[in-house]
Amino acid sequence: MSTQAQIRANQANSQKSTGPSSNIGKETSSRNRIIHGLSDPENVLFLLGFEDDAKFEALKIALTEEHQPQTETEHILVRRMWESEWLRIRAIFFQTMCLDPESGFLREEKRFALFLRYQTTHERAFYKALNELQKLRNEKRNREIGFESQKRSAETHEIKKECHNLKKQEFELKKQRAAQAVQPKKGKKQAAASAPSSETNSGPVEMAA
Repeated sequence: MSTQAQIRANQANSQKSTGPSSNIGKETSSRNRIIHGLSDPENVLFLLGFEDDAKFEALKIALTEEHQPQTETEHILVRRMWESEWLRIRAIFFQTMCLDPESGFLREEKRFALFLRYQTTHERAFYKALNELQKLRNEKRNREIGFESQKRSAETHEIKKECHNLKKQEFELKKQRAAQAVQPKKGKKQAAASAPSSETNSGPVEMAA
């Protein structure tokens, strides 16, 4: 158990340690928990001093042009893809740092296993984002196909309906024409039936003297 004197001494010593005072020291201290930048809990991707900005931008442009994101969700998924790919490359770089430069033998087994795990994690994250992007687009395509199919079905139904109406109108027209053609014939027959015969109208025939 600590004595009162030891407690006072520890408190006095703690007051002397105020942390780094220079800007460089403060920046270094702030990144102690993310030395290799492979597991930032705030999910903020930053480039390390040895990394090439031009290659990073080229990767972003290449994946964006390849997948052509149209919506905000698609932009997010593509961004996840190039972030995961960059972190995978970074993990492989740190794996090489665990090898002896002369012999090529592994000299830091635990760190190598850690960076190998990060590589696998970011590979899975890349393909997860890619699969989600493809799934999203397939669902969108299926909805469009379904809409077009319904549209074509509705158009076909309207065409059939119009054809049916035209046939019906044509049938009614033929029926009317047939009725008009029958009417004059009936009139002629009635006129012929009501007309007097020639014998009735001529009267009695005179006998010759």
